[in-house]
Amino acid sequence: MKLCPACSCPIEGEAWVCSACRWQAEAAEGIPLLGGGAPAEGEGYSTAFYATLAEREAGHFWFIGRNRLLLWAFRRYAAGARSFLEIGCGTGFVLQGLAGLDPGLALTGSELFREGLAFASRRVPGAAFVQLDARRLPYRDEFDAIGLFDVLEHIQEDQLVLDNVARACRPGGTVLVTVPQHPWLWTVVDERACHVRRYRRGDLVAKLRRSGLKPVRACSFVSLLLPVLALNRMLRQQRREAFDLLQEFDLPSWKQRLLLAALDLERALIRAGVDLPMGGSLLVVARKPQR
Repeated sequence: MKLCPACSCPIEGEAWVCSACRWQAEAAEGIPLLGGGAPAEGEGYSTAFYATLAEREAGHFWFIGRNRLLLWAFRRYAAGARSFLEIGCGTGFVLQGLAGLDPGLALTGSELFREGLAFASRRVPGAAFVQLDARRLPYRDEFDAIGLFDVLEHIQEDQLVLDNVARACRPGGTVLVTVPQHPWLWTVVDERACHVRRYRRGDLVAKLRRSGLKPVRACSFVSLLLPVLALNRMLRQQRREAFDLLQEFDLPSWKQRLLLAALDLERALIRAGVDLPMGGSLLVVARKPQR
């Protein structure tokens, strides 16, 4: 059910209007604003970056490879889900993939910055969208599946977010999380992306368990490319003053194809049951126990 952001009472119906305290959500271009209006820039990355993402992520090996892995994970671990919430949906690239995977799946995308939602709503017109702060998630037992894909590393209060996610997920539902992995990979790239941490596998698994969720799969990806990634990060760190985050998109097409082939091979290993122990990123799937 939906919860009133002002008084936490249940809200019935489609509209965000509370019959208990008379609170009513403002809206921008038809999107409910549940996070207190437009948030200050800086909690994540510059809102201007959304335009670059919308234009270039569909042709970038990492976004393509991650999407293919996420769609497989959704089919494998959340096949029966009829409703899905993506927290931090950005420009809607993952939601677009899920819409093509299962046209009957009710999709909801949330984002702290409304600038991202403008792109996402055009990309996935059949989905519902809300602007909100994941630290104040206004749902209880609402969604069959919830995803947070490279979101938690931007939020200082990640345990609070996972507690909210566990509350918002229906009993028996599935939570899928991806994060950047290995603190030893921390460089200027993380700083410019406004990360607050890179994760150790055990740390994320423990936080999910503290939220009442039961991890069922944890595996690394960007594993075969880890030596290349580490070298790249070291060189970026040495030239930190000249580093521009947009450089991450400046790869020739032949290199994009080669790197994507490595991610496709990793996905085949993961599908076969191999839990890769190291990698630039980490995927964890968890379930909320039945009552």
